[in-house]
Amino acid sequence: MRIVFLDAATLGDTSLAPIARLGELVCYPNSTPQEARERVAGCEVLIVNKIKVDRPLLDAAPSLRLVCEAATGVNNIDLDACAERGIPVRNVAGYSTDSVVQQTFMHMLSLLGDAPYFDAKVKSGEYSRSGLFTDVSRPFVEITGKTLGVIGMGTIGQQVARIATAFGMRVIYYSTSGTGHCKDYPSVSLETLLKESDVVSVHAPLNARTSGLIGARELAWMKPSAFLINLGRGGIIDEADLVAAVDAGQIAGTATDVFTSEPIPLDHPFLQARHPERFRFTPHTAWASVEARERLVAIIAENIEKGW
Repeated sequence: MRIVFLDAATLGDTSLAPIARLGELVCYPNSTPQEARERVAGCEVLIVNKIKVDRPLLDAAPSLRLVCEAATGVNNIDLDACAERGIPVRNVAGYSTDSVVQQTFMHMLSLLGDAPYFDAKVKSGEYSRSGLFTDVSRPFVEITGKTLGVIGMGTIGQQVARIATAFGMRVIYYSTSGTGHCKDYPSVSLETLLKESDVVSVHAPLNARTSGLIGARELAWMKPSAFLINLGRGGIIDEADLVAAVDAGQIAGTATDVFTSEPIPLDHPFLQARHPERFRFTPHTAWASVEARERLVAIIAENIEKGW
């Protein structure tokens, strides 16, 4: 069985041995559309992360019997075209929940505690030269007693809510599906959530309901002291409007792991902000802890073993 992975570099140095044991595994770090069409000839099992699986690629892979998505979302795969050819598509769900939740609180605590500022104070030698045992030049606030607004109360959102509760936060949420299925926390309108929350954390998929969900009007509903965190998908928040709101002090700061265009272009508004100290960024890495990537590979191998 010939197994082709078209963008294996997305998994870094994670061992692919569980997959390699199942057949002849051929890995490419990344593939352009033209390269992808050339590389799938003779392929029986195709693994992709963000490479588009469209009709031209499927036409170039007459031996293809299974498509494995090395992620949860399958928006890069033409599911109708696969179904027409009788090719099943299998994704991996739930493998990165703990990783994403951990990154959520990394960003939240960094924003509320202004971690980079105080770290720089020590590393620059300014603290050593101050003559004082402490530095209170930049106030920070406690997480306890604050309101967390979760947008998208799925598996990740619920885990974020549980941990936030342990920190002493009040939790409310907005259901992007329109159905407030989680009864553990109050389901509120988007406007109410944005107006009441001290921290807003986005954990929703990108779809017709969430695309452009938060723009200038919605950001204006937020408190000047509030923070906005996006670990859902780029495109949910208007990025130019967000930069304008943060730079103007309309909200206190933001953190994001996901972007409308990935990687972001060098002229992106995020890289032109007048107050970069109010921003926290990670390059779409929240899903990618060592353990999450190992789980991902193991489940891909299971999906292949299940066959078609």
